[in-house]
Amino acid sequence: MRAVTIREPGGPEVLGWGEVPDPACGPGEVIVDVVATAVNRADLLQRQGFYPPPPGASDILGLECSGIISEVGPGVTNWSVGDEVCALLSGGGYAERVAVPAGQLLPRPSGVELATAAALPEVVCTVWSNVFLLAGLRRGERFLVHGGSSGIGTMAIQLAARAGARVFTTAGTAAKLHVCRELGAEVGINYRDEDFVERVAQETDGTGVDVILDNMGAKYLMRNVEALATGGRLVSIGMQGGTKAELDLGKLMRKRASVAATTLRSRPATGPGGKAEIVAAVLHDVWPDVERGVVRPIVDRRLPMARVAEAHRVVEASEHIGKVLLLNEG
Repeated sequence: MRAVTIREPGGPEVLGWGEVPDPACGPGEVIVDVVATAVNRADLLQRQGFYPPPPGASDILGLECSGIISEVGPGVTNWSVGDEVCALLSGGGYAERVAVPAGQLLPRPSGVELATAAALPEVVCTVWSNVFLLAGLRRGERFLVHGGSSGIGTMAIQLAARAGARVFTTAGTAAKLHVCRELGAEVGINYRDEDFVERVAQETDGTGVDVILDNMGAKYLMRNVEALATGGRLVSIGMQGGTKAELDLGKLMRKRASVAATTLRSRPATGPGGKAEIVAAVLHDVWPDVERGVVRPIVDRRLPMARVAEAHRVVEASEHIGKVLLLNEG
């Protein structure tokens, strides 16, 4: 089959489109003929040599895909050849075919075109597992998501607003903030000319927000703690602003607040907290509203898989709103 290859760690120019061995269908797995995949920031890190796949995972880029099942492995009883699906992956999505543990499959939502469904698995599973299962966001609470115009951000805004939270977000342009407000954000903060800690304090009469979903890591750590309310929960899922920072435990303790850092990719396929458990929760708690159009994937653009370098440049420069999809065209 053909897949995106990495000549050596580096910039987008190291990406190619060539022949690689076909994936094998193991017990409990299916083979999906990939229609589309989506670009995630983890893919950029892996391309640069900073984020290797977990043991046993494909070294091909791609953490989600949509497509059609073409082979069913031993022990799989609830899926059939020909089913249209989307899937959460540990790797392998930038290819014509990928092997997927059956527990990481989701049916294509009715009303969502098959290629577009590739924009859903990673963002929905990330937001649901972190904001709701871990941080326990509740109706009436205040929620801040950084990077609201990203794939994660656009989904987090929708799911938090659906849950009855008051949604705050940061983004870097007026156009991006406009989209965030259309999706349900009440307070938009342009991080280029506003301090989000000060703005949160103004909007909450100094009490802060209850849950923060952060993609920046070290750069925002103490500022996020400042913005938390008493009993607040900070969940860090990214390291765009670095990996090391000092944490004032005294401030955290006075607020009776908590800080968690998680990744989705390294979770086990099965077992407590594993990918299959998260996918099952998403299917039960989110998928019905995706099918009704209450929650929808936001897609910025679609490019052929062979133009993967262009797609990476777009995401790296933050020129997009929502997801950038890569399509198999033959």
